Amino acid sequence: MVRCLLSDSRYFSHYFRIMLKKMIHDVTFELPELNINPEGDLLLIDKPYKCTSFDVVGKVRKMASRAAGHRVKVGHAGTLDPLATGLLLICVGKMTKQVDALQAQEKTYTGTFMMGATTPSFDLEKPVDATYPFEHITREMAEEAAQSLSGEIQQVPPIFSAVKHQGERSYEIARRGEEADLRAKSITIYEFEITRFDLPEIDFRIRCSKGTYIRALARDFGTALHSGAHLTALRRTRIGSLCVEDAIVPEIKERNNTNL
Repeated sequence: MVRCLLSDSRYFSHYFRIMLKKMIHDVTFELPELNINPEGDLLLIDKPYKCTSFDVVGKVRKMASRAAGHRVKVGHAGTLDPLATGLLLICVGKMTKQVDALQAQEKTYTGTFMMGATTPSFDLEKPVDATYPFEHITREMAEEAAQSLSGEIQQVPPIFSAVKHQGERSYEIARRGEEADLRAKSITIYEFEITRFDLPEIDFRIRCSKGTYIRALARDFGTALHSGAHLTALRRTRIGSLCVEDAIVPEIKERNNTNL
């Protein structure tokens, strides 16, 4: 049973939009000097917290274009949310033709679910909108819930996502305060392991197919346990045979002040 529902006033909506913008761009980072082949290259980057995947793409494009003497095509093979860290594949030049093949590979994530509370985005990008009991949850129950969400399942994407609904990005609909009936998609959860049980936090390791939203798994995990949950930490550790341990680690230069 929902204990409370926080106000969704215009003030709070505006306030959290400002905070999110500050939060996402809270980190300034630099890549080490890289010997990039502008004709075709694949870079493994350990994306920092509180920056976008396109921030990383921009840094690599600048370096590759400077080396080539002209603008070089650069893209990534699977975005990471700003509040997620870990393996990001950056394709340069002719390697951009391999983006679809790289995106299709299975992925492994580790992270943390916060039990007993939900947010509209299913993670920390939006404020808590409702709280639920969680004291009844046991580790055995959590493992049974993980098992029930394993294998081939149907998953409804988060409305705060780039999924299109009637030709429009669903996050644009959500930002207007409107609802969208998103279609469930077939995904596969190959492994769903509970690695730490310390209520209200539960850590996990998940190996999954392309198209899986871990944020949506947080929602479904909370529901399966007759509670609520949202994602508070997420790290991508592997894409196919490529590991984050082999990735280039950017240097964090500055953490901007997010105080209003």
